[in-house]
Amino acid sequence: MLNQDRLLTQTHDYRLRDDVDINAAAPAPSVQWYTTALPRAVLKALARRDDLRAGQNYALWLLLLLVSGALAYSSWGSWWAFPAFALYGVIYSSSDSRWHELSHGTPFKTAWINESLYHLCSLMTLREGIRWRWSHARHHSHTVLVGLDPEIHATRPPNLFFLLLGWTYMRAGWMELCVLIEHATGRINRDAALYVPRSQWPAMVLSSRLYLLVIVVAGAVCPAYDSVLPAMFIALPRFYGGFLHFTQAITQHIGLAEDVFDHRQNARTVLMNPVFSFLYSNMNYHVEHHMYPMVPFYRLPELHKLVRHDCPAPYANLRSVYREMIPAPIRQRREPAYFIQRPLPAASTTR
Repeated sequence: MLNQDRLLTQTHDYRLRDDVDINAAAPAPSVQWYTTALPRAVLKALARRDDLRAGQNYALWLLLLLVSGALAYSSWGSWWAFPAFALYGVIYSSSDSRWHELSHGTPFKTAWINESLYHLCSLMTLREGIRWRWSHARHHSHTVLVGLDPEIHATRPPNLFFLLLGWTYMRAGWMELCVLIEHATGRINRDAALYVPRSQWPAMVLSSRLYLLVIVVAGAVCPAYDSVLPAMFIALPRFYGGFLHFTQAITQHIGLAEDVFDHRQNARTVLMNPVFSFLYSNMNYHVEHHMYPMVPFYRLPELHKLVRHDCPAPYANLRSVYREMIPAPIRQRREPAYFIQRPLPAASTTR
Protein backbone atom coordinates (compact mmCIF):
# COMPACT_ATOMS: atom_id res chain seq x y z
CA MET A 1 0.00 0.00 0.00
CA LEU A 2 1.29 3.46 -0.89
CA ASN A 3 1.28 5.94 1.93
CA GLN A 4 0.85 9.69 1.76
CA ASP A 5 4.39 10.48 2.91
CA ARG A 6 5.96 8.39 0.15
CA LEU A 7 3.75 9.95 -2.50
CA LEU A 8 4.88 13.45 -1.58
CA THR A 9 8.60 12.87 -0.94
CA GLN A 10 9.90 14.28 -4.19
CA THR A 11 11.64 17.17 -5.83
CA HIS A 12 9.53 19.73 -7.68
CA ASP A 13 9.75 17.78 -10.92
CA TYR A 14 6.57 17.71 -12.99
CA ARG A 15 7.59 14.71 -15.07
CA LEU A 16 5.61 11.64 -14.11
CA ARG A 17 7.45 9.51 -11.61
CA ASP A 18 8.34 5.98 -12.66
CA ASP A 19 9.39 4.75 -9.20
CA VAL A 20 5.87 3.87 -8.01
CA ASP A 21 3.33 1.54 -9.57
CA ILE A 22 0.18 3.53 -8.86
CA ASN A 23 -2.14 1.17 -10.73
CA ALA A 24 -1.02 -1.73 -8.54
CA ALA A 25 -1.65 0.11 -5.28
CA ALA A 26 -4.50 -1.25 -3.17
CA PRO A 27 -6.30 0.52 -1.72
CA ALA A 28 -5.81 3.58 -3.92
CA PRO A 29 -4.47 6.82 -2.39
CA SER A 30 -7.82 8.42 -3.14
CA VAL A 31 -9.15 7.04 0.16
CA GLN A 32 -7.04 9.68 1.90
CA TRP A 33 -8.77 12.63 0.27
CA TYR A 34 -11.00 14.87 2.33
CA THR A 35 -14.71 14.58 1.55
CA THR A 36 -17.70 16.27 3.12
CA ALA A 37 -19.67 13.56 4.89
CA LEU A 38 -23.04 12.77 3.32
CA PRO A 39 -25.57 10.05 4.19
CA ARG A 40 -25.12 6.89 2.14
CA ALA A 41 -28.71 7.04 0.87
CA VAL A 42 -28.20 10.61 -0.35
CA LEU A 43 -25.00 9.68 -2.19
CA LYS A 44 -26.70 6.69 -3.79
CA ALA A 45 -29.51 8.91 -5.06
CA LEU A 46 -27.07 11.53 -6.36
CA ALA A 47 -25.00 8.91 -8.21
CA ARG A 48 -28.05 7.49 -10.01
CA ARG A 49 -27.68 7.72 -13.79
CA ASP A 50 -30.61 8.77 -15.90
CA ASP A 51 -30.80 8.10 -19.66
CA LEU A 52 -33.63 10.61 -20.06
CA ARG A 53 -31.92 13.55 -18.35
CA ALA A 54 -28.61 12.86 -20.06
CA GLY A 55 -30.36 12.22 -23.39
CA GLN A 56 -32.19 15.54 -23.30
CA ASN A 57 -28.93 17.40 -22.63
CA TYR A 58 -26.93 15.62 -25.32
CA ALA A 59 -29.77 15.78 -27.85
CA LEU A 60 -29.95 19.55 -27.42
CA TRP A 61 -26.19 19.80 -27.83
CA LEU A 62 -26.22 17.72 -31.04
CA LEU A 63 -29.15 19.73 -32.38
CA LEU A 64 -27.29 22.99 -31.71
CA LEU A 65 -24.23 21.52 -33.39
CA LEU A 66 -26.25 20.64 -36.51
CA VAL A 67 -28.03 24.00 -36.67
CA SER A 68 -24.87 26.02 -36.14
CA GLY A 69 -23.08 23.81 -38.69
CA ALA A 70 -25.82 24.46 -41.25
CA LEU A 71 -25.57 28.20 -40.62
CA ALA A 72 -21.80 28.06 -40.98
CA TYR A 73 -22.03 26.08 -44.22
CA SER A 74 -24.58 28.45 -45.75
CA SER A 75 -22.49 31.49 -44.81
CA TRP A 76 -19.27 30.20 -46.36
CA GLY A 77 -17.79 32.77 -48.71
CA SER A 78 -19.35 35.76 -46.94
CA TRP A 79 -18.39 37.86 -43.93
CA TRP A 80 -21.13 36.09 -41.99
CA ALA A 81 -18.89 33.02 -41.97
CA PHE A 82 -16.78 34.51 -39.16
CA PRO A 83 -19.51 34.69 -36.48
CA ALA A 84 -21.21 31.56 -37.83
CA PHE A 85 -18.09 29.41 -37.59
CA ALA A 86 -17.20 30.97 -34.23
CA LEU A 87 -20.58 29.80 -32.93
CA TYR A 88 -20.14 26.36 -34.46
CA GLY A 89 -16.60 26.12 -33.06
CA VAL A 90 -17.72 27.01 -29.54
CA ILE A 91 -20.47 24.36 -29.57
CA TYR A 92 -18.14 21.83 -31.20
CA SER A 93 -15.41 22.48 -28.61
CA SER A 94 -17.83 21.95 -25.76
CA SER A 95 -17.28 18.30 -26.68
CA ASP A 96 -14.31 18.69 -24.32
CA SER A 97 -16.48 18.89 -21.21
CA ARG A 98 -18.70 16.11 -22.58
CA TRP A 99 -15.69 13.93 -23.30
CA HIS A 100 -14.73 14.47 -19.68
CA GLU A 101 -18.11 13.41 -18.28
CA LEU A 102 -18.36 10.40 -20.56
CA SER A 103 -14.88 9.27 -19.49
CA HIS A 104 -16.37 8.75 -16.02
CA GLY A 105 -19.25 6.77 -17.52
CA THR A 106 -21.72 8.77 -15.44
CA PRO A 107 -24.13 10.59 -17.81
CA PHE A 108 -26.09 7.60 -19.18
CA LYS A 109 -27.30 4.48 -17.43
CA THR A 110 -26.90 2.58 -20.71
CA ALA A 111 -23.22 1.75 -21.05
CA TRP A 112 -23.04 1.55 -24.86
CA ILE A 113 -24.44 5.07 -25.21
CA ASN A 114 -21.77 6.40 -22.87
CA GLU A 115 -19.05 4.55 -24.76
CA SER A 116 -20.22 5.57 -28.25
CA LEU A 117 -20.54 9.24 -27.36
CA TYR A 118 -17.27 9.10 -25.44
CA HIS A 119 -15.28 8.15 -28.52
CA LEU A 120 -17.15 10.68 -30.67
CA CYS A 121 -16.32 13.48 -28.23
CA SER A 122 -12.75 12.19 -27.80
CA LEU A 123 -12.24 12.40 -31.56
CA MET A 124 -13.77 15.86 -31.68
CA THR A 125 -11.45 17.14 -28.98
CA LEU A 126 -8.44 15.26 -30.44
CA ARG A 127 -7.96 13.12 -27.32
CA GLU A 128 -7.59 9.41 -27.99
CA GLY A 129 -10.15 7.83 -25.72
CA ILE A 130 -8.39 4.87 -24.15
CA ARG A 131 -5.25 6.75 -23.13
CA TRP A 132 -7.21 9.70 -21.78
CA ARG A 133 -9.62 7.58 -19.77
CA TRP A 134 -6.67 6.23 -17.78
CA SER A 135 -4.97 9.62 -17.65
CA HIS A 136 -8.06 11.24 -16.22
CA ALA A 137 -8.61 8.46 -13.70
CA ARG A 138 -5.10 9.12 -12.44
CA HIS A 139 -5.79 12.86 -12.36
CA HIS A 140 -8.67 12.17 -9.99
CA SER A 141 -6.77 9.85 -7.69
CA HIS A 142 -3.70 12.15 -7.65
CA THR A 143 -5.11 15.62 -8.26
CA VAL A 144 -2.30 18.18 -8.51
CA LEU A 145 0.19 15.89 -6.78
CA VAL A 146 3.46 16.83 -8.46
CA GLY A 147 5.06 13.98 -10.37
CA LEU A 148 1.91 11.86 -10.09
CA ASP A 149 -0.86 13.83 -11.82
CA PRO A 150 -0.42 13.75 -15.63
CA GLU A 151 -2.85 16.64 -16.11
CA ILE A 152 -1.11 19.52 -14.31
CA HIS A 153 -1.30 22.33 -16.85
CA ALA A 154 0.66 25.05 -15.03
CA THR A 155 4.01 24.26 -13.45
CA ARG A 156 5.82 26.42 -10.93
CA PRO A 157 7.27 28.67 -12.09
CA PRO A 158 4.71 28.76 -14.90
CA ASN A 159 5.43 29.35 -18.56
CA LEU A 160 3.14 32.29 -19.27
CA PHE A 161 3.50 31.93 -23.03
CA PHE A 162 2.30 28.33 -22.91
CA LEU A 163 -0.65 29.38 -20.74
CA LEU A 164 -1.67 32.02 -23.27
CA LEU A 165 -1.36 29.49 -26.10
CA GLY A 166 -4.08 27.49 -24.38
CA TRP A 167 -6.73 29.78 -25.83
CA THR A 168 -5.76 28.60 -29.31
CA TYR A 169 -5.20 24.90 -28.45
CA MET A 170 -2.12 25.10 -30.68
CA ARG A 171 0.37 23.63 -28.21
CA ALA A 172 -1.95 21.08 -26.60
CA GLY A 173 -3.40 20.08 -29.97
CA TRP A 174 0.05 19.60 -31.49
CA MET A 175 1.09 17.46 -28.51
CA GLU A 176 -2.05 15.36 -28.86
CA LEU A 177 -1.41 14.80 -32.56
CA CYS A 178 2.21 13.80 -31.86
CA VAL A 179 1.14 11.19 -29.29
CA LEU A 180 -1.61 10.01 -31.62
CA ILE A 181 0.91 9.45 -34.42
CA GLU A 182 3.37 7.82 -32.01
CA HIS A 183 0.74 5.33 -30.83
CA ALA A 184 -0.57 4.75 -34.34
CA THR A 185 2.90 3.53 -35.31
CA GLY A 186 2.85 1.08 -32.41
CA ARG A 187 5.27 2.95 -30.12
CA ILE A 188 3.90 3.65 -26.64
CA ASN A 189 4.47 7.09 -25.21
CA ARG A 190 6.58 7.11 -22.04
CA ASP A 191 3.94 8.77 -19.86
CA ALA A 192 1.10 6.66 -21.23
CA ALA A 193 3.09 3.52 -20.40
CA LEU A 194 3.11 4.61 -16.75
CA TYR A 195 -0.66 4.80 -16.32
CA VAL A 196 -2.28 2.77 -19.11
CA PRO A 197 -2.30 -0.96 -18.23
CA ARG A 198 -0.28 -3.03 -20.69
CA SER A 199 -3.39 -5.08 -21.49
CA GLN A 200 -4.93 -1.90 -22.97
CA TRP A 201 -2.00 -1.03 -25.23
CA PRO A 202 -3.21 -2.95 -28.34
CA ALA A 203 -6.65 -1.31 -28.11
CA MET A 204 -5.01 2.08 -27.63
CA VAL A 205 -2.88 1.58 -30.74
CA LEU A 206 -5.89 0.51 -32.81
CA SER A 207 -7.96 3.42 -31.51
CA SER A 208 -5.14 5.86 -32.36
CA ARG A 209 -5.02 4.55 -35.91
CA LEU A 210 -8.78 4.98 -36.34
CA TYR A 211 -8.72 8.53 -34.95
CA LEU A 212 -5.78 9.44 -37.17
CA LEU A 213 -7.51 7.94 -40.20
CA VAL A 214 -10.51 10.23 -39.72
CA ILE A 215 -8.26 13.29 -39.37
CA VAL A 216 -6.20 12.36 -42.45
CA VAL A 217 -9.32 11.75 -44.54
CA ALA A 218 -10.75 15.13 -43.50
CA GLY A 219 -7.49 16.78 -44.50
CA ALA A 220 -7.25 14.84 -47.78
CA VAL A 221 -10.74 15.87 -48.85
CA CYS A 222 -9.76 19.56 -48.71
CA PRO A 223 -7.45 19.62 -51.77
CA ALA A 224 -9.85 17.34 -53.61
CA TYR A 225 -12.54 20.01 -53.29
CA ASP A 226 -10.01 22.85 -53.48
CA SER A 227 -11.33 24.17 -50.18
CA VAL A 228 -10.50 24.06 -46.48
CA LEU A 229 -14.22 23.79 -45.74
CA PRO A 230 -14.25 20.05 -44.78
CA ALA A 231 -11.56 20.63 -42.14
CA MET A 232 -13.51 23.62 -40.84
CA PHE A 233 -16.11 21.12 -39.64
CA ILE A 234 -13.77 18.36 -38.41
CA ALA A 235 -10.61 18.89 -36.31
CA LEU A 236 -10.06 22.61 -36.96
CA PRO A 237 -13.02 23.73 -34.81
CA ARG A 238 -11.09 22.53 -31.78
CA PHE A 239 -8.48 25.18 -32.58
CA TYR A 240 -10.57 28.15 -33.70
CA GLY A 241 -13.54 27.53 -31.38
CA GLY A 242 -11.97 26.35 -28.14
CA PHE A 243 -11.46 29.76 -26.57
CA LEU A 244 -14.63 29.71 -24.44
CA HIS A 245 -14.00 26.21 -23.13
CA PHE A 246 -10.43 27.14 -22.18
CA THR A 247 -11.65 30.32 -20.50
CA GLN A 248 -13.83 28.11 -18.31
CA ALA A 249 -11.51 25.15 -17.83
CA ILE A 250 -8.37 27.04 -16.84
CA THR A 251 -10.16 28.12 -13.67
CA GLN A 252 -10.21 24.56 -12.32
CA HIS A 253 -6.82 24.40 -10.59
CA ILE A 254 -4.53 27.24 -11.74
CA GLY A 255 -2.76 29.08 -8.91
CA LEU A 256 -4.10 26.85 -6.15
CA ALA A 257 -2.30 24.51 -3.75
CA GLU A 258 -0.22 21.54 -4.88
CA ASP A 259 0.42 18.33 -2.96
CA VAL A 260 -2.58 18.56 -0.64
CA PHE A 261 -5.21 15.88 -0.09
CA ASP A 262 -8.11 18.31 -0.02
CA HIS A 263 -9.93 19.30 -3.22
CA ARG A 264 -11.26 22.39 -1.48
CA GLN A 265 -7.71 23.72 -1.61
CA ASN A 266 -6.71 22.68 -5.14
CA ALA A 267 -9.95 23.15 -7.13
CA ARG A 268 -12.51 25.90 -7.63
CA THR A 269 -16.28 26.10 -7.84
CA VAL A 270 -17.51 28.98 -9.99
CA LEU A 271 -21.13 30.01 -10.47
CA MET A 272 -21.99 30.43 -14.16
CA ASN A 273 -25.03 31.43 -16.17
CA PRO A 274 -27.20 28.61 -17.61
CA VAL A 275 -25.71 28.87 -21.11
CA PHE A 276 -22.12 28.60 -19.88
CA SER A 277 -23.05 25.79 -17.47
CA PHE A 278 -24.72 23.89 -20.32
CA LEU A 279 -21.71 24.24 -22.61
CA TYR A 280 -19.40 23.33 -19.74
CA SER A 281 -21.50 20.38 -18.51
CA ASN A 282 -21.64 21.86 -14.99
CA MET A 283 -17.90 21.39 -14.52
CA ASN A 284 -17.90 24.81 -12.88
CA TYR A 285 -18.88 22.80 -9.77
CA HIS A 286 -15.36 21.47 -9.75
CA VAL A 287 -14.74 20.97 -6.04
CA GLU A 288 -17.94 18.93 -5.87
CA HIS A 289 -16.98 16.90 -8.92
CA HIS A 290 -13.60 15.99 -7.45
CA MET A 291 -15.08 15.11 -4.08
CA TYR A 292 -17.65 12.78 -5.62
CA PRO A 293 -16.67 12.05 -9.26
CA MET A 294 -19.38 9.41 -9.70
CA VAL A 295 -22.16 11.99 -9.39
CA PRO A 296 -23.50 12.77 -12.92
CA PHE A 297 -23.00 16.31 -14.15
CA TYR A 298 -26.75 17.07 -14.10
CA ARG A 299 -26.86 16.42 -10.33
CA LEU A 300 -23.85 18.56 -9.41
CA PRO A 301 -26.00 21.62 -8.55
CA GLU A 302 -27.83 19.42 -6.03
CA LEU A 303 -24.53 18.18 -4.62
CA HIS A 304 -23.29 21.77 -4.37
CA LYS A 305 -26.18 22.71 -2.08
CA LEU A 306 -25.38 19.81 0.20
CA VAL A 307 -21.64 20.46 0.63
CA ARG A 308 -21.29 24.23 0.26
CA HIS A 309 -21.40 24.74 4.04
CA ASP A 310 -18.10 22.82 4.25
CA CYS A 311 -16.35 24.44 1.28
CA PRO A 312 -14.83 27.81 0.40
CA ALA A 313 -17.41 30.26 -0.89
CA PRO A 314 -17.97 29.73 -4.65
CA TYR A 315 -16.79 32.44 -7.00
CA ALA A 316 -19.70 34.62 -8.13
CA ASN A 317 -18.68 34.53 -11.81
CA LEU A 318 -15.72 34.11 -14.15
CA ARG A 319 -14.73 37.74 -13.68
CA SER A 320 -14.18 37.23 -9.96
CA VAL A 321 -12.04 34.15 -10.64
CA TYR A 322 -9.81 35.93 -13.13
CA ARG A 323 -9.41 38.92 -10.83
CA GLU A 324 -7.81 36.59 -8.28
CA MET A 325 -6.25 34.08 -10.65
CA ILE A 326 -4.35 36.24 -13.17
CA PRO A 327 -1.86 37.68 -10.66
CA ALA A 328 -1.01 34.21 -9.30
CA PRO A 329 1.08 32.78 -12.19
CA ILE A 330 2.74 36.17 -12.66
CA ARG A 331 3.79 36.17 -9.01
CA GLN A 332 4.84 32.52 -9.23
CA ARG A 333 7.41 33.52 -11.82
CA ARG A 334 9.21 35.32 -8.96
CA GLU A 335 7.97 33.17 -6.06
CA PRO A 336 7.35 29.57 -7.22
CA ALA A 337 6.17 28.56 -3.73
CA TYR A 338 3.30 31.07 -3.79
CA PHE A 339 -0.26 29.79 -4.16
CA ILE A 340 -3.78 31.06 -3.52
CA GLN A 341 -5.02 29.92 -0.13
CA ARG A 342 -8.76 29.27 -0.24
CA PRO A 343 -10.40 30.11 3.10
CA LEU A 344 -12.34 27.24 4.63
CA PRO A 345 -15.46 27.68 6.78
CA ALA A 346 -14.61 28.22 10.45
CA ALA A 347 -16.20 24.94 11.57
CA SER A 348 -14.59 22.89 8.80
CA THR A 349 -11.76 20.40 9.23
CA THR A 350 -8.78 19.71 7.01
CA ARG A 351 -6.90 16.57 6.12
